[in-house]
This record gives sequence, structure tokens and C-alpha cells, in this order.
Amino acid sequence: MTRVWMPPVLLVLSGAAVATGPARSGDPVTAAVLFVLFLLFAGMISPLVFPRPVTAAEARRRSAADGCPVVYWRPGCTYCLRLRLRLGRDASRLHWVDVWRDPAGAAEVRAANDGDETVPTVFVADRPHTNPDPSWVREQLPPAA
Repeated sequence: MTRVWMPPVLLVLSGAAVATGPARSGDPVTAAVLFVLFLLFAGMISPLVFPRPVTAAEARRRSAADGCPVVYWRPGCTYCLRLRLRLGRDASRLHWVDVWRDPAGAAEVRAANDGDETVPTVFVADRPHTNPDPSWVREQLPPAA
């Protein structure tokens, strides 16, 4: 779990270090802007941007019940972030499995990608699709009730 938060925490600390220079030089506005930019980027790569992850077993169970795809992802992955942001509100309808938190999920991704832990890997009807186009993923969602 600590490795999930390591990149965002390092960004916040780096932002504080970078903002210290302008603050000491008497330019608090530049310091504040730099720090806020680092905070925003840290927030974007943190797990907070994604819906709450579930285990691979729970995601498969839920997917079988509602027909929604299962997305295997990891924090810090730019392709996962792209998928999440392009899906918008529809992202909450998918079942998200964090491969850094769930070893079984990581094993499923490696099995689907010839031993590579390539994310995002989206399972639709038990078929894996590695780094699919977000518009295609949206098309795979069942109609909203």
C-alpha cells in the first residue's frame, strides 16, 4: 500500500522544496502557484482519482451480475489516468482492480499479457483488452438502468 502513495507524496514534497526558493526570494505568489501545480499533479496520479478498487474475485462476481467491464489498473499509470478521465462519470460503473493491492489481479493481468503486467487491461465478457480506447470501453457498458 505504501508504494501506491509514494509517487504522490514525493511530488508534494518536491513541490514544497521547489516552492521554497521563490518564497525565500520574496515572491510568495510564484511559490504558491508552483506548490499548487505540484499538488494538482500529485492528486491526478494518486488513487483518489479512481473509484474505490475491489479485489479481482469481487470484480468478477460483480461483472457477472451487472455485465460491466473489469478494469485492472495501477496508480501512476498515465494510460490508466487517460482511461479514467476520458470515461468521466461512466468510470464509476466499471469495476476497478488495483494490481498493486491485489496479487490475484496482478496475476490475471500477467496471464492475459504474456507475463507482462500491462495496464490498463479491461476484461469484457472474460476477454482481456489491453489499453483499449476509452470510447470503445464506454460502448461496452450495458445501458444505464
